[in-house]
Amino acid sequence: MTSLRMDMGEGKGEEKEKGIIAHFPPLIAAQLDYLLTRSPLPIKVEQVSYGSRNARYADRFTLLLPCCLDYIKWDVIYNSQYPWAAPDIIFGLDDDNFQPLSFTGEGQETSQSIWGIFCDWKIKDPSGLLRLILELRVFHIMLQMEASQLNCDNYCCMRIQLRGLEICLLSGIERPDAVKFAVPLLDLDLSNILVGYPLRHHLQIFLQVIFPVRKRQSEMPSAPQLKLVASTTLKELFDIEDVTLPVWLDGMCMAEYIPNLEENLRAQVSEAIASVNSRRLFIEALVPHFGRPLEAETVFCRRVSILAASGNFSFLVHLTLPIQFPKQQPILTFQSSQHFDSQGMPITSRLYADYPWSPRWDVSEMTQRIFEFIVEECVNFKKFCSDALQLHR
Repeated sequence: MTSLRMDMGEGKGEEKEKGIIAHFPPLIAAQLDYLLTRSPLPIKVEQVSYGSRNARYADRFTLLLPCCLDYIKWDVIYNSQYPWAAPDIIFGLDDDNFQPLSFTGEGQETSQSIWGIFCDWKIKDPSGLLRLILELRVFHIMLQMEASQLNCDNYCCMRIQLRGLEICLLSGIERPDAVKFAVPLLDLDLSNILVGYPLRHHLQIFLQVIFPVRKRQSEMPSAPQLKLVASTTLKELFDIEDVTLPVWLDGMCMAEYIPNLEENLRAQVSEAIASVNSRRLFIEALVPHFGRPLEAETVFCRRVSILAASGNFSFLVHLTLPIQFPKQQPILTFQSSQHFDSQGMPITSRLYADYPWSPRWDVSEMTQRIFEFIVEECVNFKKFCSDALQLHR
């Protein structure tokens, strides 16, 4: 559908990143730009600040680093007067015991790798900051896994050994209250329907599992809290909130639970992808009745706007196509191009979802019925616009 415009969902984020990078001296800016554009993880930057009141450039910021389906905050502090020096990394309040440069034992090899990045620091190599942050994150997750095994009973440890998960402790007053797992489920390849869409990161669905820590060994293990998590982009394709999770039975472990869940998810994702193709055919079928759309979202095909006219009255019709299309019908909104309220905003109708519809119709029948509904309803909408103008005078 080359005639339709595609919304570039990440464009605003890129503009924001460029605005942040502009605050830094060139050498530091190059490192930060490389981190934001090349990171395999959706890292965010906030709280940009200056080392002194009269400094020309900023030289410190806070990184929001994804970890176990949440974010941890680390402060990165350069010196704008000596930008060629490696930065200091200040870890969060919950990471008081995280000392990656003075570690001995099983993680010593990773610790030495972090040392090597500092010792070989070359400011003109823009990849340095990203390599450092990723190594520190790997080390942080490894220590969280070890701490989980020390603080949890065998019932939880059995699950830690199942696969390479991300794990963290949820802190209590005296000891951890719970252990949280981020279980990667489906790693989705949507290249067939996301052609040309600017994706930096993998689209994946995760299962968040929170096991409460038993206070006494004699206690029966409680069922975990379960929740599906997906990226914002995936929510345009697949409504994760509509998925009914299988029941967790007494004595069950994740190795038993996950296969059934993944099978269910695959079936629902396949259905969602088929719905994208149906929505695309529906948008194309609008053309014989209304001409080419004024605007359409052509990746997931969720929104389309068309121009309609009745005599000398012209108006827009905005169609929102649900994820469950064609089981659920499009939502229509009329917008006048000739009537405006006292604030200068176009007068719009209510949401229409009460017109004739059947998911068994082919797309030509669907669009024909919508066309007939618009022809009938536009008379009422024109009167509604005229009455609204009288109220605003």
